[in-house]
Order: sequence, then C-alpha cells, then structure tokens
Amino acid sequence: MTSVARKAADGLLSGTRKIKIDGRSVNVSCSGNPMNRKPVIVLLPGLGDGLEKMAGLQKTLSENNRVCSYDRLGEGASDQPDGPQTFADTGKILTGVIDRVAGHRPVVLAAHSLGGMIAARYAPDHRREVKGLVLMDATSPTSVADISSGIPESATGPAAELREQTLQVDQGNNPEKLIITDGKVRSAGNIPAAVIQHGKKYLAAFPEYGPRLEEDWAKGQREWLAISRRSKLITATSSEHYIYLDQPELAVKTIQRVTSQAAR
Repeated sequence: MTSVARKAADGLLSGTRKIKIDGRSVNVSCSGNPMNRKPVIVLLPGLGDGLEKMAGLQKTLSENNRVCSYDRLGEGASDQPDGPQTFADTGKILTGVIDRVAGHRPVVLAAHSLGGMIAARYAPDHRREVKGLVLMDATSPTSVADISSGIPESATGPAAELREQTLQVDQGNNPEKLIITDGKVRSAGNIPAAVIQHGKKYLAAFPEYGPRLEEDWAKGQREWLAISRRSKLITATSSEHYIYLDQPELAVKTIQRVTSQAAR
C-alpha cells in the first residue's frame, strides 16, 4: 500500500489545510506516515508564532514519525478569537486538533515557550491521549509573579518597558487574546517528559534585573519537572529562547527519544 493510500485508509489529515473546530477555522499541517505503535507528535509554537516557525523541525521529525502542527486562534492563518481566551479555551481547540490528526492514536506534545505552558496544563486532564511531553523553554508556571517581582514598579528605562509590556501581554493584549495566569504544576502521571531550558543567558541585556529574571526562569523550568515522575531536565548550552532553532539537533533527538519511550 502506498503512503497516500495508507493515509487515505486511516482517514487522517495530510498536508496543510483549514479545519473547523467548534465553529472556528483552524490552520493545521501534518506530514509523515503513521507508524505502528508510535504516537503522533503534535508541535505547539510559542506566542506570536504560527506553525511555519516550526516547519523545519516538523520536516525533520516527519522522516520517521507522523507530525502535526497548527495555528492557535489569533495566530498564523487561523481565525481570530471572538474575545478573551482562557487556557480552557485553548485546550478545546487542541482537543479538536488531536481528534482530527491522531484519530485513535496517542500523542506526544512537543511545545515551545507559551505553547509549553499550554501543553503542560493540558496533559494532566488528558492522560488518555497524551503519552509524552517535551517542553522547550516553556513559559514559567509563575511567570506573572516573576516579572512583577523581578522588575519593581520603581524601575525606569528599558526594564520598566519590559515589565509593562509583559504584564500587558499577560492580561490578554496578545494575538491570541489569551489571559496568562500563574498556576501550580499538576502531574500528568508517569509519562516520559523532557524539560529543555536555555543555557545562554539572553536577559543579560538588563544588567540590574537580568540575573534575577534568569534565576526565576530557571526555577520555573525545574518546577515543570513535577509534570511527570519520569521527567528529565536538559540544558541547551548553546541556545537562547528558541532552542529548536539554535540547537535543532538537540530538539529532534529529545523529541524522538520521548516518542520512542511513549511507544513502549
């Protein structure tokens, strides 16, 4: 059976197209053939990034896996959200995507930045579907408190601008209109999980507050380890925030390892 025939037989989405989820148009891309017993890898980019940002990562991974990505509402070619969104709203869209791209197969969520926070908050409530997790410099579970305390209201100059801009984003002034809130890390059970943190301290541009911000970010990455009893912390020593662009080989290797462990 040809790959095209296999995909048609499975009834799973292939290529890039828009699908309807809860009345909204969502742009989805899938590549690679379904592999026996292997979970489908679902990529989640960060805030302000569409699926095109992860196209290179998806292409490499799809050589030996079925891999899908999508634009969340407000990003890329997907519809705009009707109004402010919560993490529950983003979870409904993610569930709809998984239903269409994975069918009865389990999934591994591989996510960057805010996508990592979304994936980590989704997985504990969807243990039946999510069998593995890779968080690439995921937004800290205490990011709102971290920026509020890390840069005081009395700050001036670029640091004050960073504080104000970040808090505005957290309040929903972002492309997804997502209200970003702090929350306790909940366990997704015993699934294989990897937390990759950046190694190059890119916040050094703010000498007075940078060390504290970096310290809080690193603490947040350690907190994400509570997502699973089988989680592992990895430092991407040559990377700033975009680990899958700065060290793509590390991202690919880690996602492949977690996917293989999830298959077992």
